[in-house]
Amino acid sequence: MPHHSISAAGATARIKAQGAELCSFITPAGTELLWQAHPAWPQHAPNLFPIVGTLRDNRYRHNGRSYELFRHGFARHAPFEWTARTPTTARLVLTDSPATRAVYPFAFRLEIAYAIAGNGLTITFTLQNTGAEPLPASMGAHPAFNWPLRPGIAKEAHRLTFAAEETAPIRRVRPDGLLRPESLPTPIAGHILALHDGLFAEDALILDPVASTALRYGAPGTETVAFAWGGFPQLGIWTRPGMDLLCLEPWHGVSDPVDYDGDISGKPGMMILPPGTARTAWHRIQVLAPDGV
Repeated sequence: MPHHSISAAGATARIKAQGAELCSFITPAGTELLWQAHPAWPQHAPNLFPIVGTLRDNRYRHNGRSYELFRHGFARHAPFEWTARTPTTARLVLTDSPATRAVYPFAFRLEIAYAIAGNGLTITFTLQNTGAEPLPASMGAHPAFNWPLRPGIAKEAHRLTFAAEETAPIRRVRPDGLLRPESLPTPIAGHILALHDGLFAEDALILDPVASTALRYGAPGTETVAFAWGGFPQLGIWTRPGMDLLCLEPWHGVSDPVDYDGDISGKPGMMILPPGTARTAWHRIQVLAPDGV
């Protein structure tokens, strides 16, 4: 079965096996929150593994060998296997194979689990090192929400409200996707980021690290998305100017810094899992009533 739907309290989520990707989340009021993979950006909520962002020349080194790996890794295009499907939950697993080892020579097991309850959907990543050597990896989520959340409401009426004040400088990437060396002043005013296309003229806003573990996204007169995460030290916020989507991206990892030229195990932002260990991270999408921004 390529897709599976789960529902609770009038909310419904749909997940597909390719990439273990969430492709719909409809609120109890009947609002579709997710971007529906229109041609301008034909994805919904890709899962990022074993890298986040871009490598220099799309290559990395390990133990003296060079490997090719493209932006955000291979998991978002990979066929996951269903390990559980119930009316309110789904679990999917990707393990290493000859195809993955050709570009990423490590043993791993990546499980992505979905659980819906009330007006909220929780997505949990569990990465296990099933091999005999340390596992260097990054992982992240990339859900794209409709922006505006409801037709007829101006995009500029929307804002993000962070749980903590976000006063630290932000990071940006160059046109080639590599992380720029300098930090830049944040456009977030305390807890509030007023949204407009101009914020993204130079690609994503990268909060590295991010002080908050939760935020709210919405506008007066819309349902509000309450978005929370754990186990992800960075947050990317992205769109292409002119597109009607906004991505909220909790990450463990970033693009190669422009001056990095070392082994993948030393790449900034990587987690290193010793043999036999696991790492878990999660994010949650919850729906609040209108004007709950």
